[in-house]
Amino acid sequence: MALWKDTNGKPQIANVTPPAAIAGGEFQIRGKGFVKVDRPRVTIGDVSAPVIIGSDSFVIARVPEGASAGQLVVGNGEQSSQTWKCGVGVQVADSLHPVANPAVDRNGNIFSTFSGSRGQKVSVAVFKIGLNYEVKPFITDVMNASGLAFDRNGMLYISSRFDGVVYQATPSGNMSIFAEGMGVATGMAFDEEDNLFVGDRSGTIFKISSTRQIFVFATIEASIAAYHLCYGPDRYLYVSGPTTSSYDSIYRVSHTGEVEVFYRGLGRPQGMAFDAGGRLYVAASLSGRKGIVRIDGNRQAELFVSGPGIVGLAFTPSRAIIAATTNALHRIDVDVQGMPLP
Repeated sequence: MALWKDTNGKPQIANVTPPAAIAGGEFQIRGKGFVKVDRPRVTIGDVSAPVIIGSDSFVIARVPEGASAGQLVVGNGEQSSQTWKCGVGVQVADSLHPVANPAVDRNGNIFSTFSGSRGQKVSVAVFKIGLNYEVKPFITDVMNASGLAFDRNGMLYISSRFDGVVYQATPSGNMSIFAEGMGVATGMAFDEEDNLFVGDRSGTIFKISSTRQIFVFATIEASIAAYHLCYGPDRYLYVSGPTTSSYDSIYRVSHTGEVEVFYRGLGRPQGMAFDAGGRLYVAASLSGRKGIVRIDGNRQAELFVSGPGIVGLAFTPSRAIIAATTNALHRIDVDVQGMPLP
């Protein structure tokens, strides 16, 4: 966006990136007139935001705890800019321990894990967060609950990286074993034919048919943490698996099991989700900036949400993103429709 002239010396915002952030994330603000009698001051809603870098035409401001209204203003000590609308995440649940994507059912209820350290027995393995954001226990008897995925019938599947079991839970919370022997089972995803893919972080992607036949679908470099899976509108399975490298890849696997690199250059890529337009969103860092990265159909990447510690994400029916950090869930209104469930 081009800068315009203003003879009154009022700060003018030309652009703010990324379009959204959670507490601890950063907005990069470009424009002019940010410095006059004092260094730039930034407010988000009615909360003052710490300025990390401040010059007349460029400011980096960190989103403080308690900021919720996405109305950003820059002041120069005499005057203030116009309001710039941006997305700011609101914490909707805490005291959790997700290690992958949350899951959202067709009604907008959110499900998230308290995974715990390996071998740790926790009192509640999966929580359900209702439309009013009331947090309730949903599943108790799973050790190290890791991945979550819904099938087309509303059944929730839960992987355990402790015992390699995939559990199936009804909407009322009744649980049974669906499959065993999945190694260090982590991420999961369904395709349009009701096949369930399960990532064993030691290097295997399993495919479980609707009749519970188990196949080795693909093998990929082992991950130090998890395999995160996402099924794309192009009928490819997308896989992320963070390693010790700061230049990791997103892989995609064809329906015949052939593996190729889809995108290379992310730091610690984890949970993923597609929007209805076929763009891929990844919890990762890009050029050292942490948050949620969006990759378009031309494989061009940009930071879409800024914020620390994001391990997964899911879209809600109301066009918001639920971002999972290592201990909490945040709702970010982004006006983006997620890819429908298979």
